[in-house]
Amino acid sequence: MIVGKNIHKAFGSLEILKGVDLEINQGEIVSIVGSSGAGKTTLLTILGTLDRVTSGEVIINNESVFKLNEKKLAAFRNQHIGFVFQFHQLLPEFTALENVCIPAMIAKRSIKDSEKRAIELLELFNLKDRIHHKPSELSGGEQQRVAVARALINNPKVIFADEPSGNLDSVNARELHQLFFKLRNEFNQTFVIVTHNAELAEMADRTLVMRDGVIEN
Repeated sequence: MIVGKNIHKAFGSLEILKGVDLEINQGEIVSIVGSSGAGKTTLLTILGTLDRVTSGEVIINNESVFKLNEKKLAAFRNQHIGFVFQFHQLLPEFTALENVCIPAMIAKRSIKDSEKRAIELLELFNLKDRIHHKPSELSGGEQQRVAVARALINNPKVIFADEPSGNLDSVNARELHQLFFKLRNEFNQTFVIVTHNAELAEMADRTLVMRDGVIEN
């Protein structure tokens, strides 16, 4: 479902990724771990098509993504990829419902269909009574569940998460981790997660360890 072939990424003379090869199957939950500076977030950003490779290839759902021009790549990202970040990245002026709807609006889905799907997701995540609350009125755990709902609104093939529980207390972090596995079990959702959380890394189907810009065997 996701294939990375000899991925290199350099910023000037500084080489961050030094030939990464990987394969991730549909429905897998894969964690990426390693010390700071190992290249984890850079790899996640490239797999998520937010940055381009210096050399190498990334194939998602049989599409060699970096052969697409910027407009087509942005459309592919919107349709097939969801993101969850450590600090939620919710827009403060919008309600939970409106935040979740944003990717669907970008995809030019109707407001009615977008809101219906967003409400279904928010209810699934036990946020029925928080739909019209703005981020400042939500707890950290609630904000992160809204962010996961937003990532899922377009039914993406894969969710990329960068330290998704890094800003949560242990109780909310555990609930978020359990939510990922619930989504995988119910919808065959694929997750690729960069994390320093040992509990989450151990729960994953597979853990990739990065060191000095490569994945250790």
